Amino acid sequence: MTTLITKRLILRGPKPTDLDDLFAIFSNPDAMAYWSTAPHEHRDVTQERLDKMVADFAAKPTYFIFERAGRVVGMGGMFSEGDLGYILHPDHWRQGLATEAIRAVIDHVWATTAYPHLQAGLDPRNAGSKALLTRLGFVQTGFEANTHCINDAWSDSIYMMLPRPKDRA
Repeated sequence: MTTLITKRLILRGPKPTDLDDLFAIFSNPDAMAYWSTAPHEHRDVTQERLDKMVADFAAKPTYFIFERAGRVVGMGGMFSEGDLGYILHPDHWRQGLATEAIRAVIDHVWATTAYPHLQAGLDPRNAGSKALLTRLGFVQTGFEANTHCINDAWSDSIYMMLPRPKDRA
Protein backbone atom coordinates (compact mmCIF):
# COMPACT_ATOMS: atom_id res chain seq x y z
CA MET A 1 0.00 0.00 0.00
CA THR A 2 1.25 3.48 -0.88
CA THR A 3 2.12 5.59 2.17
CA LEU A 4 3.68 9.06 2.23
CA ILE A 5 5.47 10.36 5.32
CA THR A 6 5.91 14.06 6.08
CA LYS A 7 7.38 15.78 9.12
CA ARG A 8 4.10 15.59 11.07
CA LEU A 9 1.76 13.40 9.05
CA ILE A 10 1.27 9.96 7.63
CA LEU A 11 -0.62 10.01 4.34
CA ARG A 12 -2.10 6.59 3.73
CA GLY A 13 -4.95 4.73 2.17
CA PRO A 14 -8.36 4.75 3.84
CA LYS A 15 -9.41 2.02 6.28
CA PRO A 16 -12.86 0.98 7.50
CA THR A 17 -11.80 2.08 11.00
CA ASP A 18 -11.53 5.70 9.78
CA LEU A 19 -15.31 6.18 9.87
CA ASP A 20 -15.59 7.98 13.22
CA ASP A 21 -12.80 10.45 12.48
CA LEU A 22 -14.10 11.11 8.96
CA PHE A 23 -17.64 11.63 10.26
CA ALA A 24 -16.23 14.18 12.73
CA ILE A 25 -14.87 16.09 9.73
CA PHE A 26 -17.80 15.68 7.33
CA SER A 27 -20.43 16.50 9.96
CA ASN A 28 -18.60 19.67 11.05
CA PRO A 29 -20.26 22.78 9.54
CA ASP A 30 -17.00 24.77 9.63
CA ALA A 31 -15.05 22.04 7.82
CA MET A 32 -17.83 21.77 5.23
CA ALA A 33 -18.43 25.52 4.78
CA TYR A 34 -16.77 25.55 1.35
CA TRP A 35 -17.27 21.89 0.37
CA SER A 36 -19.50 20.96 -2.54
CA THR A 37 -22.03 19.15 -0.34
CA ALA A 38 -23.84 19.87 2.91
CA PRO A 39 -22.44 18.52 6.20
CA HIS A 40 -23.22 14.85 6.70
CA GLU A 41 -26.12 14.40 9.08
CA HIS A 42 -25.77 10.61 9.25
CA ARG A 43 -22.80 8.24 9.43
CA ASP A 44 -24.14 6.20 6.51
CA VAL A 45 -23.37 9.11 4.14
CA THR A 46 -19.79 9.19 5.40
CA GLN A 47 -19.67 5.38 5.21
CA GLU A 48 -20.61 5.48 1.52
CA ARG A 49 -17.82 7.97 0.85
CA LEU A 50 -15.34 5.89 2.84
CA ASP A 51 -16.32 2.71 0.97
CA LYS A 52 -15.74 4.47 -2.36
CA MET A 53 -12.39 5.81 -1.16
CA VAL A 54 -11.24 2.32 -0.11
CA ALA A 55 -12.20 0.87 -3.51
CA ASP A 56 -10.66 3.77 -5.46
CA PHE A 57 -7.39 3.78 -3.51
CA ALA A 58 -6.75 0.13 -4.31
CA ALA A 59 -6.80 0.93 -8.04
CA LYS A 60 -5.33 4.45 -7.95
CA PRO A 61 -3.45 5.55 -4.81
CA THR A 62 -3.62 9.32 -5.23
CA TYR A 63 -6.20 10.43 -2.60
CA PHE A 64 -4.98 9.97 0.96
CA ILE A 65 -6.08 9.96 4.56
CA PHE A 66 -4.07 12.48 6.63
CA GLU A 67 -3.15 10.88 9.94
CA ARG A 68 -1.53 12.73 12.84
CA ALA A 69 -0.68 11.05 16.15
CA GLY A 70 -2.91 8.08 15.27
CA ARG A 71 -5.99 10.15 14.38
CA VAL A 72 -7.46 11.09 11.02
CA VAL A 73 -7.26 14.88 10.74
CA GLY A 74 -8.14 15.24 7.06
CA MET A 75 -7.83 13.81 3.61
CA GLY A 76 -6.90 14.91 0.15
CA GLY A 77 -5.16 14.37 -3.11
CA MET A 78 -6.11 13.78 -6.69
CA PHE A 79 -9.73 12.62 -6.60
CA SER A 80 -10.27 12.40 -10.36
CA GLU A 81 -8.26 12.92 -13.52
CA GLY A 82 -5.94 15.76 -12.52
CA ASP A 83 -8.36 17.27 -9.98
CA LEU A 84 -6.96 18.05 -6.56
CA GLY A 85 -9.00 18.47 -3.40
CA TYR A 86 -8.59 18.30 0.35
CA ILE A 87 -10.34 18.83 3.67
CA LEU A 88 -8.99 19.23 7.18
CA HIS A 89 -10.78 19.20 10.52
CA PRO A 90 -10.94 22.79 11.87
CA ASP A 91 -9.05 21.77 15.02
CA HIS A 92 -6.01 21.41 12.75
CA TRP A 93 -6.34 24.57 10.66
CA ARG A 94 -3.64 27.25 10.53
CA GLN A 95 -0.82 24.89 11.46
CA GLY A 96 0.55 24.31 7.95
CA LEU A 97 -0.68 20.70 7.89
CA ALA A 98 -2.70 21.02 4.68
CA THR A 99 0.26 22.64 2.90
CA GLU A 100 2.57 19.90 4.18
CA ALA A 101 0.18 17.16 3.06
CA ILE A 102 -0.70 18.59 -0.34
CA ARG A 103 2.96 19.29 -1.13
CA ALA A 104 3.68 15.57 -0.53
CA VAL A 105 0.67 14.56 -2.62
CA ILE A 106 1.77 16.78 -5.52
CA ASP A 107 5.27 15.28 -5.45
CA HIS A 108 3.71 11.79 -5.45
CA VAL A 109 1.39 12.64 -8.36
CA TRP A 110 4.25 14.03 -10.44
CA ALA A 111 6.34 10.91 -9.68
CA THR A 112 3.60 8.37 -10.46
CA THR A 113 1.45 9.89 -13.21
CA ALA A 114 1.90 11.67 -16.53
CA TYR A 115 -0.65 14.45 -15.96
CA PRO A 116 0.50 17.68 -17.61
CA HIS A 117 -1.05 19.76 -14.83
CA LEU A 118 -3.17 19.60 -11.69
CA GLN A 119 -6.26 21.69 -11.20
CA ALA A 120 -8.38 22.66 -8.24
CA GLY A 121 -11.78 24.30 -7.93
CA LEU A 122 -12.67 26.23 -4.81
CA ASP A 123 -15.16 28.66 -3.37
CA PRO A 124 -13.73 32.19 -3.76
CA ARG A 125 -14.69 32.94 -0.14
CA ASN A 126 -12.21 30.29 1.02
CA ALA A 127 -9.21 32.60 1.42
CA GLY A 128 -7.18 29.99 3.32
CA SER A 129 -7.46 27.43 0.55
CA LYS A 130 -6.68 29.96 -2.15
CA ALA A 131 -3.59 31.08 -0.20
CA LEU A 132 -2.46 27.46 0.23
CA LEU A 133 -2.76 26.72 -3.49
CA THR A 134 -1.02 29.98 -4.40
CA ARG A 135 1.89 29.11 -2.05
CA LEU A 136 2.22 25.79 -3.88
CA GLY A 137 2.42 27.51 -7.28
CA PHE A 138 -1.17 27.27 -8.51
CA VAL A 139 -2.49 30.19 -10.57
CA GLN A 140 -6.10 31.18 -11.10
CA THR A 141 -7.38 30.20 -14.53
CA GLY A 142 -11.10 30.82 -14.32
CA PHE A 143 -14.26 31.74 -12.46
CA GLU A 144 -17.81 30.43 -12.67
CA ALA A 145 -20.89 31.73 -10.88
CA ASN A 146 -23.47 29.54 -9.16
CA THR A 147 -21.68 26.20 -9.40
CA HIS A 148 -23.01 24.59 -6.20
CA CYS A 149 -26.37 24.88 -4.48
CA ILE A 150 -26.30 23.68 -0.89
CA ASN A 151 -29.32 24.16 1.36
CA ASP A 152 -30.79 26.64 -1.14
CA ALA A 153 -27.65 28.81 -1.17
CA TRP A 154 -25.57 29.16 -4.32
CA SER A 155 -21.81 29.45 -4.29
CA ASP A 156 -19.34 30.31 -7.01
CA SER A 157 -16.10 28.61 -8.01
CA ILE A 158 -12.67 29.76 -9.01
CA TYR A 159 -10.35 27.38 -10.82
CA MET A 160 -6.62 27.12 -10.30
CA MET A 161 -3.94 25.16 -12.12
CA LEU A 162 -0.42 23.94 -11.44
CA PRO A 163 1.59 22.90 -14.52
CA ARG A 164 3.92 19.93 -14.31
CA PRO A 165 7.46 21.16 -13.65
CA LYS A 166 9.78 20.79 -16.62
CA ASP A 167 12.16 18.63 -14.55
CA ARG A 168 9.25 16.21 -13.95
CA ALA A 169 8.22 15.91 -17.61
